[in-house]
Amino acid sequence: MTYKMIVLDLDDTLLTSDHTISPRTKEALLAAQRRGKKVVLASGRPTYAMLDLAEELELARYGSYILSFNGASIIDCKTNESLFLSTLSPETVHGLYDVSKREDVYIHTYVGHEILTEQPNEYTTLEGQLTGMDVIPVADFKTAIQTPVVKCLMMAEETHLARVEQTLQQELAGELAVARSKPFFLEFTEDGVTKGTSLALLSEKLGIAQEEVIACGDGNNDLSMIEWAGLGVAMANAADTVKEKAQYMTASNDEDGVALVVEKFMMDEEPTISSH
Repeated sequence: MTYKMIVLDLDDTLLTSDHTISPRTKEALLAAQRRGKKVVLASGRPTYAMLDLAEELELARYGSYILSFNGASIIDCKTNESLFLSTLSPETVHGLYDVSKREDVYIHTYVGHEILTEQPNEYTTLEGQLTGMDVIPVADFKTAIQTPVVKCLMMAEETHLARVEQTLQQELAGELAVARSKPFFLEFTEDGVTKGTSLALLSEKLGIAQEEVIACGDGNNDLSMIEWAGLGVAMANAADTVKEKAQYMTASNDEDGVALVVEKFMMDEEPTISSH
């Protein structure tokens, strides 16, 4: 099989534990793109928080893509064109705020390049650090959110959030997509919008067949794309649910797991684009 595109989760997949791309992985992805392969960064992160990694991997130069907000946005790095954007209405966000109060969890969302929250907390602080975005405390969450947003996050200690996730997946079925990206992050996007659905949309636009796509991930929010892709890959550090669904398991994010996949499955052609 000739694989034409590789889709990569960021945290705990592409990125090492110190949130960087290893030299071997970077070179493997650049080499794949020189062979005409597409690289897609697929994360729950906001688009803004992925631009530096896209630049490091030269996605604009090689015509690759960013799939952000858990699939709610697709950006063509070369043209900066938005290929897909899904949003939540202010009324939906206000409803999620009420649910967060009922379930005793924190909530935040994204406006522009800022994270808005009514209750500053350790999880939102961590998200600010991961994304490089400023955390802005607001006096009244509902008043602050008067225009559509792409995604909301609820946050709490892992055991409590797992219970909340079960409750809300049942309660919001058919209304919103609900998925955990980290043990303490529960993500909400428009119903039917996942990394998998957006990957399918992008592949169709590019004329790349499902069986020609590799997807690598570690978390439950990666399951949709791992199950959809021709080759679904779990990292050695992935959740057990991900390992059960994946067709192939690679080394961990700290052991060049992504590089090993690229070297094994995507180096079957000679470079078509100069590296200079």
